[in-house]
Amino acid sequence: MNAIAAVDENWAIGKDGRLLTHLRGDLKYYRSRTIGKVTVVGRKTLESFPGGKPLPDRVNIVMTRDPQYRREDCIVCRSVEEVLERVKEYRDEDVFIAGGAEVYRQFMEYCSVFYVTKIYDSFEGDRFFPDLDSMGLKVTWESSIREENGTAYRFLKYERV
Repeated sequence: MNAIAAVDENWAIGKDGRLLTHLRGDLKYYRSRTIGKVTVVGRKTLESFPGGKPLPDRVNIVMTRDPQYRREDCIVCRSVEEVLERVKEYRDEDVFIAGGAEVYRQFMEYCSVFYVTKIYDSFEGDRFFPDLDSMGLKVTWESSIREENGTAYRFLKYERV
């Protein structure tokens, strides 16, 4: 199983239900990694997508604790165990945990590969991704540094050693 996130220098991923910054290159990277795959997101993350709708051309799974929550356009799960059961029919490399902070935290132990867009800036965030560097994960691939609208960033692939 994989996780995918864009983080700043302090591993912040968002503030007030929004991404920290808008980088077209990061959005393209996210799309290229997840298109045709399974994405698992929390309800608040799903509702932050354009129009509050699931992303197209993916199997969308949304997690929520709300027993009344229903959607016709995605699979609704209410626990980690339920998600794990639903994704059994897919290969591990085709499943992406895509946020928010609580969903990342709940699935950390199940993920072996982490696709991170590292933004070389510091933002005021209120949601954070686990600090993979302090957890001893290894960077097995990294892109060159890119710049967009004065913001430097690169793509990193972390794996458990």
